[in-house]
Amino acid sequence: MTITRISSGGEFEAKIGYCRAVVAGGFVHVAGTVGQGDTVQDQCRAALATIGAALEKAGASFADTVRVNYYLPDAKEFEPCWPILAETFGANPPAATMVECNLIDAKYRIEIELTALAPAK
Repeated sequence: MTITRISSGGEFEAKIGYCRAVVAGGFVHVAGTVGQGDTVQDQCRAALATIGAALEKAGASFADTVRVNYYLPDAKEFEPCWPILAETFGANPPAATMVECNLIDAKYRIEIELTALAPAK
C-alpha cells in the first residue's frame, strides 16, 4: 500500500510532528485544522481553506468527503458556522459529529478534521 503525506507548512506540523493529510487505504485523512480570524465564522472559513488545499493536493475535493468532525470549546458557536458548512459541502454532505471540548489554544474557536475518498489510481 502506498502512503502519501501532504504538508501545509503550518507551524504546528513541525513542532508536533504530524502532516496536514495522509492519503492511504483509499482515503484522504485530514488532520484537525484550525484557522485564524476574529470570529468563529472567520476561523471556520480559514480552516476549510487549508483543508481544501490539502484535498486538492491529494486529488480530492469536499465533494469526496465521507466523514467530518467539528470540535468547539463552546457548542453555541456551532450554529453560526452552519451556512458556511452547508455551502462547502452542498449536495454532498458527509456524516458529521460536533464535540464540545478544549482546543490547543484558547484563541481557537473551531477545529475541523475530515476523511474523504481518495481518487482511484
